[in-house]
Amino acid sequence: MKRTLLFCALAFYGMACCAKIDRKALVQRNSPHITHIDTLASLSVGNGEFAFTCDVTGLQTFYQHYSQGVPLGTMSQWGWHSFPNTGGYKPQDVLRAYDFGRGHEEWYSCQLKDEHGKAAADYLRANPHRLHLGIVGFKGMEMDSISDIDQTLDMWNGQIISHFRYASLPIKVVTACHPERNMIEADINDPSLHSVQLLFPYPTGKHSDDACNWADDLPHNVQLVSINDHSAVYRHTLDSQSYYISIVWRNAEAPVIQHNSILIRPNKKAWNLTVEYTPELPSNKETNERKRTGLGKVASHARTYWNRYWKDGAAVDFSHCTNPLAKELERRVVLSQYLTAIQCAGSTPPQETGLTYNSWFGKFHLEMIWWHQAHFALWGHPEMMARTLPWYESAAIMAKQIAERQGFEGIRWMKMTDPSAAEAPSNVGSFLIWQQPHFIYLCELLYRATGNKDLLHRYAPLVQQTAEFMASFTTYDADNKRYILKGAIPAQETLKAAETINPPFELSYWHFALGIAQKWRERLGLSPNPQWNHIINSLSHLSAKQDVYAAAETAPSYPALKPFRKGDYDENGILAKTTTATRENKEGPFEASQLPEAIKLYSDHMAVLAACGVLPESPQYDMRIMQNTLLWVMQNWNWDKTWGWDYPTTCMTAVRTGMPEIAIEALLKDCRTNTYLPNGHNYQDSRLRCYLPGNGGLLTAVALMCAGYDGCNTTLPGFPKDGSWDVRYEGLLPMP
Repeated sequence: MKRTLLFCALAFYGMACCAKIDRKALVQRNSPHITHIDTLASLSVGNGEFAFTCDVTGLQTFYQHYSQGVPLGTMSQWGWHSFPNTGGYKPQDVLRAYDFGRGHEEWYSCQLKDEHGKAAADYLRANPHRLHLGIVGFKGMEMDSISDIDQTLDMWNGQIISHFRYASLPIKVVTACHPERNMIEADINDPSLHSVQLLFPYPTGKHSDDACNWADDLPHNVQLVSINDHSAVYRHTLDSQSYYISIVWRNAEAPVIQHNSILIRPNKKAWNLTVEYTPELPSNKETNERKRTGLGKVASHARTYWNRYWKDGAAVDFSHCTNPLAKELERRVVLSQYLTAIQCAGSTPPQETGLTYNSWFGKFHLEMIWWHQAHFALWGHPEMMARTLPWYESAAIMAKQIAERQGFEGIRWMKMTDPSAAEAPSNVGSFLIWQQPHFIYLCELLYRATGNKDLLHRYAPLVQQTAEFMASFTTYDADNKRYILKGAIPAQETLKAAETINPPFELSYWHFALGIAQKWRERLGLSPNPQWNHIINSLSHLSAKQDVYAAAETAPSYPALKPFRKGDYDENGILAKTTTATRENKEGPFEASQLPEAIKLYSDHMAVLAACGVLPESPQYDMRIMQNTLLWVMQNWNWDKTWGWDYPTTCMTAVRTGMPEIAIEALLKDCRTNTYLPNGHNYQDSRLRCYLPGNGGLLTAVALMCAGYDGCNTTLPGFPKDGSWDVRYEGLLPMP
């Protein structure tokens, strides 16, 4: 009830117009419509814990053809596998001691170069890896015989409607996912009575792929567990691990097991199939419930869920805008709302490619969780963030052990991990620290969105221990009477841990998060922590060189490439478009080691801007110099070596520094890594064909552009006041 009242009170905060948004029309006009086979335009249904991605047939018929596009995944938050550890590798095999001048040795999990250390690191990085739970597709169809494709992702109702002809005969498939279960339903009308096959791959264990190894002699098998009228349960065993597949059918014959596959033959042209994946064997009661649910009811459950999702959350309507960029921005926003809801709202933090295909072996990166999930609290869906935060409770024991191993107090959140919270060896990730304050920030956003004081009592211990590590990680510089940050790779990963002092984003984030941790103490009636106050008041300021904030205090000045004065912009405050690359440019993923040292200074993430964008204004910097820094970045940054969330980062800095024209320019900058495919996925390169931190960052940036931030008195602060941006919004909350 409290949340409802709070939401209603804030629903009209800063609204640009009193007219109510037609939400159904908003969603439906942005629903993807596919009319030809495009391997980068596959569509998904899901619920945050589980997702199913299909081709133009509404199933996963052409899974091999799509493997190098946006693959046809069937993935869950619980589905993980490890290869047998025949080498007996242990986490301590990859530990290496460092001395960063903090008075003690610090042991980090690294990718070592000696024979045993390298083998151990390779195994521990690749295990566990996320499973592809199984292909569901028509058997024997050939792509050359497909014609008259007419496929729509109906986001309002949470279903994919696929019309096509095969050998001139019309086929229709309606695909839906149950909102609370790992269950998909296919309602099929096929006069040619094509069989459907379920195929079960063995994992590849590779860094980035569809996780499907189809070799015949691999150690896995499918067995029948039980069968009765119109339903059956199967077990897929891979090495020492198993999971279960429950199938319910109507107007079809009993399934037949073939080699690591199941074949289902319809006996009428209109037939129905549901498939559910579970980590445990379902009981008889659960099996009967699945049978009842599976008799054509999944689509109905999905419809109820998605209608409510779109009605209850926030909405932004760009249809009244005359600016030619508005239509594309609206498309990206609506599709990102859908994609993050089905891919990024489960019981564990999401991986960067969500539940579509594996990247970094299927592991998730905690420095990305803010980009995946912060927007949920701002867009009226704090419950989606609330699903994931309990994972931190389960990870706290491991996080405390990591802090102790390195000689710090509190708990240190690792960068690259899995549901067990084990730390994956990395010569970069193990030294990152900007994921540490995310937990405090997310807890604060959740509290602001709900006003639920129970959250304070539940998460205050973890907020306290997170801040304890942050305080312990600082070093006091007695000569200059200040605290510094050192011995870490910043968010701009082109810098080195041993050489970097006072990276700008991390400095501002330490200042902000320690202040929030103090606020949580006050809310619980506790006195402020005096050490934290001393750090907050004495933390180093950002280092400026030539009137621009540097990548770190120890980093050299940026080269004077182009002028960055406001006078260098046109009358609309817009920079000339730079040379860009589209999704057809298949250049490989960004590697800092491949760049000359000078170029590294202005490549990768422009993290300096996050100090004023992701975070509110701070005494750590001067606003005029931050404006100069933004203008320099817009003119000079190596935009060909950026990532999807860098564009909303730059946009948010422009909003907070009062330059809305640049906010639009940055958010919609025409670059390869800012490409949004027909299905809404943020394309990066040939390795990362989808990249959900870009989608989540976009939503957070648009919330800031519309609803502003604490103390902001400007209506729609992220949009130029030139008459072309008549933006309407409902339900958005301001950022801190």
